[in-house]
Amino acid sequence: MIKLQVLGTGCPKCKKLAENAEAAAKTLGIEYEIEKVTDINEIIKFGTMMTPALAIDGQVKVVGKVISAEEIKNLIQ
Repeated sequence: MIKLQVLGTGCPKCKKLAENAEAAAKTLGIEYEIEKVTDINEIIKFGTMMTPALAIDGQVKVVGKVISAEEIKNLIQ
């Protein structure tokens, strides 16, 4: 199972990134878990100061922008 973590306070961009991450995982047909990390202190522990951010299995892959479901699929594979 892959763990997708969306780091952000719940802004529209954060929500869009979460939607795209879920769409990518569903398209790939993999088992996944999505976690929305909204606590600023937890976000800082990832070493990122900009949101939204996307971590895959605990490793930050995208910072400060919303990427498409297609781009997320490429990161997961």
